[in-house]
Amino acid sequence: MYPSVDEKVYIDAAEHFMVERMACYDPSHDAYHVRRVTKTALAIANALPVIPDLLTVELAALLHDALDRKYVSPKEAADPYAFLLPLFQSAARDSQVNIVDDGRARQVALIIDAVSWSTEQKLRTTGKWSKWHDECLELHCVQDADRLDAIGAFGSILRCAAFSGSRNLPLHVPQDDPAAGSSALQHFYDKLLHIRDQLKTQPGKQLADKRHQLLIHFMESVEEEYAATCFPRTRETLPHSHLP
Repeated sequence: MYPSVDEKVYIDAAEHFMVERMACYDPSHDAYHVRRVTKTALAIANALPVIPDLLTVELAALLHDALDRKYVSPKEAADPYAFLLPLFQSAARDSQVNIVDDGRARQVALIIDAVSWSTEQKLRTTGKWSKWHDECLELHCVQDADRLDAIGAFGSILRCAAFSGSRNLPLHVPQDDPAAGSSALQHFYDKLLHIRDQLKTQPGKQLADKRHQLLIHFMESVEEEYAATCFPRTRETLPHSHLP
């Protein structure tokens, strides 16, 4: 039964490492985000017809943002395997399982390096998206889980606003404003609206339907509120009982 005592050594080590690492990031990419992604990735993995290696899924999910290029330098993000190897070697000394020797540590690093939306778009554009990317179920579980946390209530409302606030980006800008392309809402059009149709697992797609509809409803509500005239009369002509 997963996880075994020996597998738990790696999970606990990765969890501890992740919490310390994510403390340096803003709330859109904090430990709670990572834990949600991990929980969802494991749920997706367990719902697949062929269950992938769960330890690889869990470790990749726990560590998927450890080298997020939005927060670290290109030099630091250049070699995830070298960066994480000391963590895995340390855990191996306390476990009867050695994921360095059996190759799963390198697989985890490959998943971390390929998981992001922007990385996938770049690899596809440059013709570097490979057969491994198409066939690695562990990668698909973590990718879908991470992208699911970018839509729905957590992603489209809380996390998007938190990230925009951390970078001092506007939340909403009228379409005729030169700054419209930098707003949080523009991110919905550029990325979030496309996530559901690019998920790779059937369980992920099923989870996405409700979140995608919430995403659309939220966008419609923002535009309606911006465009609406709430009352047909001015504040001065409203009955006194209606005033705040």
